[in-house]
Order: sequence, then structure tokens, then C-alpha cells
Amino acid sequence: MQQTDRVLLSGNEAVALAARRTGMALGSGYPGTPSTEILEDFGGMGGRAQWSPNEKVALEVALGAAFGGARALVTMKHVGLNVAADPLFTAAYTGVVGALIVVSADDPGMASSQNEQDNRRYAVAAAVPMLEPSDSQEAFDFTLRAVEISEKWKIPVILRMTTRVCHSKTVVRPVGEMPAPAPRFEHDIAGRVMIPAHARPAHRRLREKIAQIAAWNETSGLHRVIDGDRSLGIITSGISYVHVREAVPQASVLKLGMTYPLPMEAARKFAAGVDRCTVIEEGDPYLVESLRAGGIEVTGKPDMYRFGEFNVGRVRRILAGDTTPEPAPPRGKPPALCLGCPHRTVFGVLSKLKCIVAGDIGCYTLGVLPPYQAMDSCVCMGASIGVGLGLRQVLPPEQARQVVSVIGDSTFVHSGITGLVEMVYNPPPTGHVVLILDNGTTAMTGLQEHPGTGRTLTHETTGRVSYEDLARSLGIRNVHVVDATKDESAFEKLLSDSLSADELTLIVARRPCLLATARIKAYEQAASAGTRK
Repeated sequence: MQQTDRVLLSGNEAVALAARRTGMALGSGYPGTPSTEILEDFGGMGGRAQWSPNEKVALEVALGAAFGGARALVTMKHVGLNVAADPLFTAAYTGVVGALIVVSADDPGMASSQNEQDNRRYAVAAAVPMLEPSDSQEAFDFTLRAVEISEKWKIPVILRMTTRVCHSKTVVRPVGEMPAPAPRFEHDIAGRVMIPAHARPAHRRLREKIAQIAAWNETSGLHRVIDGDRSLGIITSGISYVHVREAVPQASVLKLGMTYPLPMEAARKFAAGVDRCTVIEEGDPYLVESLRAGGIEVTGKPDMYRFGEFNVGRVRRILAGDTTPEPAPPRGKPPALCLGCPHRTVFGVLSKLKCIVAGDIGCYTLGVLPPYQAMDSCVCMGASIGVGLGLRQVLPPEQARQVVSVIGDSTFVHSGITGLVEMVYNPPPTGHVVLILDNGTTAMTGLQEHPGTGRTLTHETTGRVSYEDLARSLGIRNVHVVDATKDESAFEKLLSDSLSADELTLIVARRPCLLATARIKAYEQAASAGTRK
């Protein structure tokens, strides 16, 4: 592809292409809708891409690469940044040598998420610059600009995407390329070892950087003014800009590209030049609150529009001050476990035994729906084990013996291992049962690999984590590997006996996902053929 070609790309594809054009030495992350395809596309374009056990590890790996003078990209969905927040906050203090770009893909409307958090708050809390593209062209352009900003100020940069930008396709002219720097490590103990004596001056340096970036942003070219009717001025960013331009093409618009730190003087000048200035933004009233805090008089949306994705109709309602109830969306087909899914047998037994099920994040979360209704909690990745242990610790014995923690294979590696350690360290009086549903893939996000499959992001053979060996190494004596679908009655008896045994038990229910079976077999055959050669 020539740099001047016009191509149709999703926002995720555009970020991946820009990452290649900027010579990213490493892309790491954990699959999570709507961000997953970025690393898959980056790897498909020849970039070095890898899935990490979770987002925290992915960011730490990328940070290490950036310490070594290389450019690194780390991707995750919005809740993944919760997991990665610990290294993110301190990475802002340490700074970087090579660029470090953190892609956080928010999910307004919760198309595939357990909450609707607005990760613009993270940029402010961690004090790292944040760019928000509104389409695929800006996803490409802003990735390049993020690299420039990161290396100029030696600071991580958040590229905040949303579901609609990630997955919508728009025309991109991919102009721009940046020669990759040669990685080289230089010692900087005071800059990277964050003991209090080093962290205090690092915090001051960070605030100085943010002040410099804020001043630079006033003339950075990352925001632009669309002249129009002075009676209505709109300040907006991201995908909301696209809706605004269609809803009220006659309005004057200040379109923001870097939304932390904000170009406050540019916003002040724009607001002063219109009769009425309003902010259109999905999610939290982040821009409204920030602009008002700076003494800029703007109006925002009624609180009822804080929820869900925007569209042209909703923007028009906001501008009209319409607070009447919105029409209910058309009912779609309820999600369900696939016909023949091995999880169906498991949840049938859990329901039959009237278990109290501490559940987790994955396609098996659908076990909460009819006909099974066999899940009593679902909070975050890995929470099933901790929540189950908490229930076991406090419930009367007859109820405690009904509690079972159900977790998927990829989720277990992501955040379940420490829960297993907790189980061994603080065992409940009635023991506990952890059930790992091992279908050999990360099914919910599109059949990605993980450390339990023994294959890399590009499906090449690598080391494999054995859950049963791990459990035994921790001192759990009752470890069972079963195929619940092959012998349902035997699985039911095993689970029933385990629940009443007052001992610690791990059961691995192992059977490949139907959608992944053929490709897993193909990968294994290819690996076997390679070994024979």
C-alpha cells in the first residue's frame, strides 16, 4: 500500500496500520471488545504482537520496552485499564524513553461490558495526555501524533477509542511514517526507581510536563473550529463530533482532539464568540465540568443522556432540551449459549444441584439466563473465586456447602490464580469448590489464544500453563479433570461429592469450544508436522 492510497479501515485497523508506520517494536494487550482487533491486525501486518495474561502485565511489558528506547503499544478495553491502573499511574512519574501508547477502548451503552465507565477520568487522575479520535482517519493520525507527544515529553499517552470508532469503517489516507529508533538502555535510577525520595521530584516534573503540554495544545492543531451560525456553538470530541455535524450542520463547532490537558484558552475564545455554547459528549459530563471549572460558561446535557451511546437523534433531542422518555429500543434476540456448547451441561448440573454460583466474565456468563439461571454474581475478571470464598466464610454451613466458583480458562489465567492462592491461604471451614470451564480459547472476544492454550497470538507453539499442575503445586489435593458433556452423570456425582466434602477442590471441565475445535485441530496438526520436520 502506498502512503497516498485511500483505504477503507475500521478505527482498530487504522491504529494497527499507524503502529506499523511508526515502527512500534512491540504490541501487547489482553483481548477485550471493542479493542481486540488492533493487536490481531498489527500482528497480521508483520508487527510483533502478543497477548499477555492480563492488562497489568501487558502494560508492564510495554513499559519495559519503552524504558529500553523502543516504541510500544498496549491495548485493552475500558475495564482493562482498571487492571492496568497500578503501573499506569507510576509510569507517568517514571516517564519513558521510547513512545508508550495506551489504547483504552470504552464501551458506551455496554454492548459487551459489565459497566459503562468513562476512562477520560483516568487521564486526569494519572496525569497523562489523552487523544480522542472521531473516525478512522483520526485514529491513524492521532496514533502518529501520540508517538510524537510521548517522545517529546517522555510520557505515556492514552489514545481513547470508543466502540463506534473502533468498529466503524471510514476512508483513510494513511500519510505519514516515522523511522523507528534503535533500542538502547541507559541507567536512570533516580528517574525509574520510585522510592519516595525519587517519586517526590518526579511528581513535580510530571506536573510541569502537563502544564507545558497544556500550553502547547492551544496551538497544536489537534483541535479545530468549524465556523457556522454564531447563535449556537458546540464543543465536542470523539464520535460525538460526527453526530453533531449531521444533527446541526449549521452550528459553530469546536472539535477537540486532545481532551487532557484541554486547550482552555481556545475553548474560552470559542465560547465568547457564540451566543449559546453547549457541550455534546457521551458518558460522564467530563468536558462540561472541566470547562466550567476553568470559568467558561457552557451548558451540558440532561442527566438522562448520560447513559448509552449517542446518535443523531439523541443529539437533536439534547439540543432541543427534550427530556421526555426516549422510545424503548427494539427487542433483539436474547443471547444464549451455542447449541452443543460444553458449558450447557455444566450449568444444567449447577442448576439441578441448586448451587450458589459465584460467576465470572466470559461467554459462560450466559449461564445466568434461562433455562439455567445458574449464576448469582458476576463482578469483574477473576472475582468468582474471591466472592465464592467470601460467601463460604460467612454463610451457615448448609448454605456454604452450596457455593461454587465458576471461572473460564482465559479468565483464570487473567485474574483467578491469586484467588486460588487465597483459597489455600485462608480456607473456609467447609472447604470450597472452584470449577474452571476450559474450552481451549478466549471465546467471548473471538477465539483468541491465552497462556493455557500453549499457542501465541499468531498460533505458534509456546509454553502452556497447566491449571491442574498449578493447583497441586499450591497444595490442593483434590484436583479433577473431566469432560462433563461426555459423562454428565459422573460430573454431577463428582460435583455433589466435592460440595459436601469440606475440602478444597479444583475441577477442570475440559472440552473445546465448538467454534474453535476445527482450528485448534489445524494448529495442532501444523505444530506436529513442524516437529517431525
